[in-house]
Amino acid sequence: MKLTVIILFFISVPILAQTPMDQILNTYNDRTVPYISVEDLHKNKKAYLILDTRKKEEFLVSHIPNAIWSSEKLDASAFAKAYPKKSQPIVVYCSIGVRSENFGESLQKLGYTNVYNLYGSIFSWKDKGYTLVNKQKKPTDSVHVYSKEWGKYLQTGIKVYK
Repeated sequence: MKLTVIILFFISVPILAQTPMDQILNTYNDRTVPYISVEDLHKNKKAYLILDTRKKEEFLVSHIPNAIWSSEKLDASAFAKAYPKKSQPIVVYCSIGVRSENFGESLQKLGYTNVYNLYGSIFSWKDKGYTLVNKQKKPTDSVHVYSKEWGKYLQTGIKVYK
């Protein structure tokens, strides 16, 4: 009996320790694109090409400073022409990291070898207290949350739904 309780405890603890972000990413992502933490990206922002893979209206509300809007769908020929170095370090992000994984997979299929998905994406970036900028490149607390369903995963900032 004691052994069963101990085994159940050690099996249950990791499940209970998962954050809502861990749970949602484990549900929707296959981890085909390796993650980079917001802390690691924040420390080394200049080392990466940072791509925002959300809709344009989401990007205009706020984005990570120096991020480039790339759209949700990869234009393979335009991207390859603009960024011919296949080993260039690239970070992709969206609201929480689901759409960006799909985008990252597309980059990998084009032969890009150094692609990372920002774990928790713009929501985790904002929740860690890092700066976001709006379309005028001014700091903002606003974050487009895509939908009310996804919006519950943003813990800080002003949620924008438009």
